[in-house]
Amino acid sequence: MAHLIEVAFRGNRKEFFSWTGETAPPLKAGVIVEADRGEDFGRVHSTGELAEVRCNGCAHGCGTTPPPRAALRLATTADEQLDRALTVEHEDVRRKSMDRVKANHLVMKLTDVEWQWDRRKLTIYFTAERRVDFRGLVRDLAALFRTRIELKQIGVRDEAKRLSGVGRCGREYCSASWLPDLRPVNLGIAKDQKLSLNPQQISGACGRLMCCLRYEHEFYVLSRRKFPKEGKILTTSLGEEKVIACDIFNERITLRTADGDSRVIALADLRTELEGQDQPTDHAHDDAPSHTAEYPVDAAVHAMLDTVETEIAPLVALMTVVEVVPVVVTGVMTDVVTDVVTDVAAENADGEDAAGDATRRKRRRGRRGGRRLRAAEQRRQSEQDGSPMPPDGGDDADDGDDNEE
Repeated sequence: MAHLIEVAFRGNRKEFFSWTGETAPPLKAGVIVEADRGEDFGRVHSTGELAEVRCNGCAHGCGTTPPPRAALRLATTADEQLDRALTVEHEDVRRKSMDRVKANHLVMKLTDVEWQWDRRKLTIYFTAERRVDFRGLVRDLAALFRTRIELKQIGVRDEAKRLSGVGRCGREYCSASWLPDLRPVNLGIAKDQKLSLNPQQISGACGRLMCCLRYEHEFYVLSRRKFPKEGKILTTSLGEEKVIACDIFNERITLRTADGDSRVIALADLRTELEGQDQPTDHAHDDAPSHTAEYPVDAAVHAMLDTVETEIAPLVALMTVVEVVPVVVTGVMTDVVTDVVTDVAAENADGEDAAGDATRRKRRRGRRGGRRLRAAEQRRQSEQDGSPMPPDGGDDADDGDDNEE
């Protein structure tokens, strides 16, 4: 029976492999695994049920499908000595690669290099603000190291994960020690927790927002659903009061009256007052899927919006009420009504045509258009009076005037 094992490589890179032995190898043991066009050296990171759980939940996992590669054998003493020798060479290789980058005048920062255990491939990790054309650099490095070169562009958070370090909390970076996935962190998460928006206080060593901001974010979102929204006007025993602040840890609310008097009241007491005033308590919706009880949002939409507080305003439909009075027409009156309706429709059509002509005439601008407009009016008056129409040619005359000018 094949066992599922997780193997860790240099730079906190981890992959899953299948082990065909009777028992899984011990943790931290060196193993030789299949790699791209060769073999690589790594150490066992997890086995058994833990490996299955991580395989289903980690970004580098393969889910329910078996891993595509297998672990070949346990590493010998000679294999471990060769791996230590490659580790010593990594810094020298990185310096030589940086010299070639400067020679090609490329705007990129080499982060780390990684030799494959059999020396058949050299992987170089770099960061850059834009895309880099490194085809010439690859040719130079291939001629220098006599092996297959692979360049990978990574982000600053992945760079911190590979290099590791100590954070401001005094412990190793979460991304390098235990955090399986680097989930995005935005400024809205800091706002929901009422944290300082100073980038120097909420940013990590990589220059991005710290990953630990997400750890307690769900607690803050669920706790705030019990409280009314800040800025809302409530009708209490003292009249109308505005919500100024909410203390989710002590479950207290700060209210301010129209006169400027402030008071701090417990959440349970506020609910009692609102129930005594026969006012719906917007804050008593622990199981509500949205931030407001007045206009609840569907659970799927709320999950998509994540941390953004949504306030849906009611739409007021403007409707024109027309009262229809039934009229019964019999006999000859039907024909009369039909003729009247026909005449009215014709008059309306003529009025619309006349209005359309007037509108089109108003849109015309310029001296040439004015002359054509006057000629059209003269022809219309001639048709109404029965007098002969003036000869055409106004347009030609206008064209001649324009040419003369």
